[in-house]
Amino acid sequence: MTKTGAQHLVDALLELGAEVAFGLPGVHNLPIWEALADSPLRLIGVRHEQTAGYAADGYARATGKLGVAIVTTGPGAANTIAAVGEAMASGSPVLVIATDIPAGLRRPGTVRGVLHETSDQAALFAPVTKAAFTVETPEDLAPTVLRAARLALRPQSGPVYVGVPTDFLRHNGFRGPDPEPTEAFPALAMADLDAARRMLAMASRPLIWAGGGAARAGAGEVIGQLAEKLAAPVITTFAARGLLPPAHPCAAPNPVHAPEVGALWDEADVVLGIGTDFDGLMTQNWLMPKPPKLIVINVDPKDAAKNYPPDITLAGDARDVVPELLQGLPARPGLAELTERLQRIAEQVRRRIRSEEPQAADFLRTLEETLPERAMLVADMCIAGYWAGGFHRVRAPHQFAYPMGWGTLGFGFPAALGAAATGAGRVVCVSGDGGFLYGCGDLATLAQESLPVTVIIVDDGGYGMLRFDQDREGLPHRGVNLHTPDFVGLARSFGVDAGRVEGFGRAFRRLLGEFVRSDEPNVLVVRASLKPPVNTSPRWYRAMRSR
Repeated sequence: MTKTGAQHLVDALLELGAEVAFGLPGVHNLPIWEALADSPLRLIGVRHEQTAGYAADGYARATGKLGVAIVTTGPGAANTIAAVGEAMASGSPVLVIATDIPAGLRRPGTVRGVLHETSDQAALFAPVTKAAFTVETPEDLAPTVLRAARLALRPQSGPVYVGVPTDFLRHNGFRGPDPEPTEAFPALAMADLDAARRMLAMASRPLIWAGGGAARAGAGEVIGQLAEKLAAPVITTFAARGLLPPAHPCAAPNPVHAPEVGALWDEADVVLGIGTDFDGLMTQNWLMPKPPKLIVINVDPKDAAKNYPPDITLAGDARDVVPELLQGLPARPGLAELTERLQRIAEQVRRRIRSEEPQAADFLRTLEETLPERAMLVADMCIAGYWAGGFHRVRAPHQFAYPMGWGTLGFGFPAALGAAATGAGRVVCVSGDGGFLYGCGDLATLAQESLPVTVIIVDDGGYGMLRFDQDREGLPHRGVNLHTPDFVGLARSFGVDAGRVEGFGRAFRRLLGEFVRSDEPNVLVVRASLKPPVNTSPRWYRAMRSR
């Protein structure tokens, strides 16, 4: 029997190894839903297209695999833009498949008023994707999907859009040949490699700064080996949390914004940046001085050089380049002394947190002691999320997700749905009351799919971070105090178990322990107001001044 275009599309996704997709049906994309019904690929229907994009991103971050979002034409596609922008800024391999109006009704240069018509739907996605494709013929449908997905996965990974005229989905066309595999990275320049080894061998105080590219490459083990050989501390960006286990002898315990950790950057005479672009969020908008000598490893040399110009660039994937760098590199003494210093730093930071914000100290300790070993933590853009993003001890790669690429409020809950769809175990989401309301309708998805998610909603009655900004400037509160619902009643109305506690004390610890041991989804509401940590921008200058 001849297959339809929708069936060829699903075949392409299966060929790519996709196991889960997230989407919302519309009049134009229903043939895809029909085709998926007869396939082993699991389709999770969400209640808003933005959730589909965030869930695909959460799935990608939890697995390192392709996340897939399937949405309908016009407003459906446009609803994904914020989520796709976050995936782009964070390097998440996400494939957005959106239908478009029938090719037979399109008239170039004219918007005729076809249902959901946009003059150039692909152009909506151009600023927030690696590439945006529109399928030109029915025969090109599956090859375009394959080409787009492989581009999304290729380092530097990121989202790719594919627009499919809806009439192609019913077309009984044939599938064209598979696209050619993408080209390999060029060979390393041996002169640059030798120069980097010499520079590191001569360093008195080397430092490794590892970013999201290092994490996505799966380079944690070899970076750990390199750090031990150099006796160099490793500072990880938000996107690389968990790259090294907390007990690794070279792992800096906290973000560079903490003055005790920032001193490691200030003292370094050679910095090796791996899979990072030294963005403003990590460098406090480049208040941190350029190191005396800088070596970078990056798949994109231009991206690596845009903020701190390097002395040496090693172009390539971190998992391939770091082992090359290790060969012939002499070992430096001082590993035991470094480990002792890092342990002292960790204790100093713990004391600082306990002194400045005891509630945050209780919150972090409870997360560390209560979350199951394999649990993934997903944080939203909220004060509790900032504390988790900077100071939660992440045990392994793919166990933490945080929207600090683009900074999209509302990421946490829908991304947690995608992470939970991997089947890898419990996912815990930390959200504020404001951010949770962005996607609260997908409590229906949480219940319908019985996803193993525990949502912690820290309810301070508004946008706490913005309230802090206004307080700091001596301004009245405007737009930051919110009328919020009874979150416990809201969750229960969807059939999701829920509870409420005051603060982060014993009741929080007890109930969180019960919820994360459950097999069912649940929501834990915490009435509390936290001060923001030093890794939030209003406190950057203070952190720098205190060194």
